[in-house]
Amino acid sequence: MRKHTVITLALASTVALSACQKPFGGDVRRADTSVNAIDGTGLSDIMLNAADPAEAVSYFSRSVGENPDRIDLRRGLAQSLIRAGENDAAVAAWKAVVGHKDATNDDRVDYADALIRTGEWDQAEAQLDSVPPTHETYKRYRLEAMIADSNQEWKNADSFYQTAVGLTTRPSGVLNNWGYSRLTRGEYKEAEKLFAQAITYDPSMFTAKNNLILARGAQGKYDLPVMEMSQTERAQLLYTLGLAAVKAGDVAIGKGLIKDAIDTHPQHFEAAVRSLRALEANVTNG
Repeated sequence: MRKHTVITLALASTVALSACQKPFGGDVRRADTSVNAIDGTGLSDIMLNAADPAEAVSYFSRSVGENPDRIDLRRGLAQSLIRAGENDAAVAAWKAVVGHKDATNDDRVDYADALIRTGEWDQAEAQLDSVPPTHETYKRYRLEAMIADSNQEWKNADSFYQTAVGLTTRPSGVLNNWGYSRLTRGEYKEAEKLFAQAITYDPSMFTAKNNLILARGAQGKYDLPVMEMSQTERAQLLYTLGLAAVKAGDVAIGKGLIKDAIDTHPQHFEAAVRSLRALEANVTNG
């Protein structure tokens, strides 16, 4: 019995000694909190997709400071800055990414996107021109279309928009942009069709609904089309249609639509009330 006890104690001492040793000269008691260790948990992906944008910016700023040569972290910082609405800072961050030896064509497209957000259209166009034509992605063609729009190159814009629509399963955003392009050209019927298409892909897209009403109003169509909308949305769309009617010179119709908007809205519709008062005051003074 005593022998057994001695053996047990000896084994325990051996285990304790092993635990105190430092394999490879390191300290096993120190937690590895480096970015390399954290990456194993997918924290970078979480920060990019789910975290608060400001929190993500803070995380990637700190990580880039610790690992300035890692392009994936620089990329994460640039993407986080876009999410946070810090577009000027994002431009600088994307510039650093495309200056990296491992920069890709997607990086240059994303840099162009950031430049467009800050109104630097010529630089954005130069970036896209540096991307080989064989790099055919949805984002690339969507940006090409926007730049063609800004240059009033309508034929090119339509071609780029059409290509972009074919490269995504969620084309509502690009269809809305294409419709707005047609709207600004005065091509109201074509714009109406594109906005309607956008809504079929995303029934919750209020911007496309509002643009659809503008396109219909410009054609003298003063009724709301059949589509999914909340009571508040219905009131806002009636208001948009009323303003479009007034702008077209159909003041009586416009006033009626604005009154409908006020009656429809589930709460006090201050903007519509002010517009109606202004219209009535103008009629009285006239």
